Amino acid sequence: MSRLADLRRILDAARGLVERRAALIPELVQSTGLSPEGVEHALLHHLETDATEDDLRTLLAGTVEAPHVHVILSANVFVAALRAIVLARAAAPTVTVRPSSRDPAFALALLRELADPAITPSAPGGGQGGGGAEIHVYGRDETIAQVRASAPPGTIVRGHGAGIGVAVITESADLDAAAEALADDVIAFDQRGCLSPRIAFVVANAAAFAEKLHAAITARELRVPRGELSSSERADAQRYADTVRFAGTLHAGRAHLVGVAEPLLVPPSGRHLHVMPIEATAALPVILAPLARSIVAIGLTDPAPPIVSSLPGHARISALGRMQRPPLDGPVDRRPSTP
Repeated sequence: MSRLADLRRILDAARGLVERRAALIPELVQSTGLSPEGVEHALLHHLETDATEDDLRTLLAGTVEAPHVHVILSANVFVAALRAIVLARAAAPTVTVRPSSRDPAFALALLRELADPAITPSAPGGGQGGGGAEIHVYGRDETIAQVRASAPPGTIVRGHGAGIGVAVITESADLDAAAEALADDVIAFDQRGCLSPRIAFVVANAAAFAEKLHAAITARELRVPRGELSSSERADAQRYADTVRFAGTLHAGRAHLVGVAEPLLVPPSGRHLHVMPIEATAALPVILAPLARSIVAIGLTDPAPPIVSSLPGHARISALGRMQRPPLDGPVDRRPSTP
């Protein structure tokens, strides 16, 4: 029961940050590259402060206890620090947290707000320990491999790596409603998270759906502008645009791209989505096979199509519009992580 109370205190601290977010938003804009509106949108709609008792009990039931957990955070989704700290505290009585050097603001603010001597920040390279301790590392697969290679003997490393989301629009779907819902999933965190949809498989009229999605994202850009992209992100977006112009149809907005083409393409982050027409959902297992290990989330217009049982079993399944709002019932990334 004490662990459940500890998790509630972490959520209370996060709620406190949201209530006083005006003072924190400028620092988060600087560290994340998101627009002020993008930061506020993430805090209000994607920080898991409304977790239910059932969610937390499910999380605790799936936790393997450890004497200590050291958390190494990435810079892709700043609110992910909350879930990472909750998971670590669920597992261990003491937790050290190494924030991303590129984006430390939210994690450090949460630790200050929490003021729990059992959950403390760690300097780079510190706090990893051994003797049954665990390291929970978030980020690129290369980073996880480096941590595993350098971890002290007896240390379990649980990696949460890069991934993507995909959407499935079935033949019976309301295309307007589907486009509006998927646009909500696309704009969050400027599409940098592992739950962010990058590809939409459309059984019905893919061309019509792409036009509606383009319009829906454009409307949201007026309310939640995209933040700054890096030079490499801009270059990747240009390469994707050039490819789609050659192979299909491109809808280019001021700060997004929606491509339509039959080749399976994975666009870069930055609010870019590839629409691929398919004849039937029965074709999905074969189409998705090359991407199966990378897929973390699947958004559906049909809540329980027969095809679900043949999709990657580790993927989080949700309705469109909820892909980036999973319950706080365990890790976002359900792919196996080899200790």
